[in-house]
Amino acid sequence: MSLKEQSYSVLIISAAEGFSSAVRSVLPENSFEPVHIAENVSRAKRMLAERDYDLVIINSPLPDDVGVNLSIDICSDSNSAVLLFIRAEHFEEITDKVSRYGVFTLSKPATKLLLTTAIGWMTSVRERLRKSEKKAMTLEEKMAEIRLVNRAKWLLIDKKKIDEPEAHRYIEKEAMNRCVTKVQIAREIIDSYD
Repeated sequence: MSLKEQSYSVLIISAAEGFSSAVRSVLPENSFEPVHIAENVSRAKRMLAERDYDLVIINSPLPDDVGVNLSIDICSDSNSAVLLFIRAEHFEEITDKVSRYGVFTLSKPATKLLLTTAIGWMTSVRERLRKSEKKAMTLEEKMAEIRLVNRAKWLLIDKKKIDEPEAHRYIEKEAMNRCVTKVQIAREIIDSYD
């Protein structure tokens, strides 16, 4: 699936309506939906607690905070790609602070082309994060299966008074004979002894 076929949820955090409208204008509806807007940090935190967003675009400063800590928190606590717009006079200082957390930064004012380019970078990063999420889930699932089979083996060792290689062979043989997974056999063993 190409990036143009993917859909991304977006949260724009800005007190300036003109900024929110400008960002919306470069986000094609078929690729970026839903697009939500928060006018301040407090509202943004509530919205982020309710759902995850693929992309978060922050127009600093905000009425109740600069937005720097919010950008760091979002990158630290989620897999959202974050873009922080900063006034030119604070750009270098804030960029040094937030870049180590994975926050993208742009100096204000920015051109439409620069904004479009930055959103392209954000979608690329988000896709890489999605792949990492899938790999992590696969590893977690495999680890859970290994723990389950090991638990069944220890039950067999304890209840049938057999050694670990025998318990392992028993589970593998039962799975092959019945054309089921070792996990299914392990669940049956655990259910029968618990």
